[in-house]
Amino acid sequence: MLRIALCDDQQDCLQQAAALLEHWPSKPCELRWDSFSDGDSLLRAHAETPYDIIFLDVLMPLLNGIETAKELRQHDRSVRIVFLTSSPEFALESYRVKASDYLLKPLQADLFYTCLTELLEDLDVSPKTLTVRTASAVHRVPISDIQYVEAQNKHTLLVLSDGRSLLSLSPLHVFEDALLPHSFFFKCHRSYLVNLLRIGSFSAKDICMANGALLPLARSSRKEFEDAYFNAYFGKEGARL
Repeated sequence: MLRIALCDDQQDCLQQAAALLEHWPSKPCELRWDSFSDGDSLLRAHAETPYDIIFLDVLMPLLNGIETAKELRQHDRSVRIVFLTSSPEFALESYRVKASDYLLKPLQADLFYTCLTELLEDLDVSPKTLTVRTASAVHRVPISDIQYVEAQNKHTLLVLSDGRSLLSLSPLHVFEDALLPHSFFFKCHRSYLVNLLRIGSFSAKDICMANGALLPLARSSRKEFEDAYFNAYFGKEGARL
């Protein structure tokens, strides 16, 4: 899924951008976009779950677009930022915060879609990777490399097949939305999501992962888990492993 943020203090501009996304004739993947009227609210949302592309108005009250972009770049060097403005005078300053593009308002559909297409060439928006934000960095993680996901209070621990662990700042439900649509992920317990293709063995109560970790298996989920396991392991997903 491609996650896009629209940030502008003018509602008509937000509505126009949202309408263009809604009617993007050649969109290559599933989209989700959120609208913000100020930089502070955008920064808070991005800190919880990072966006892939941010369309950012330059002139806003309080924290303007350039200042917002500088804040973003302190913690995230990979997000694509596109500035929106009615004047081209800020073009040079926009490149100083490594903006990907610069669009004049009101938006022109052909230029807007061209910008998106060019950005997608640099982004992997297929379901093969997942964006994970930790306290120190933003990571692009291959989904197949995730062994399991564990809720830890308001954060989430991702254990990878190479032995690394990433503590995400996002809650578990964010990863449920991203991983459970894949047939090889299953919620085996209220606090765990498991990669069915990374399981070593399982019993009526526990799941033993390939790395030796022991995960709980909720009694209410046992039958559904077994069906999902065998479907994933002996189906198309298992054949790709």
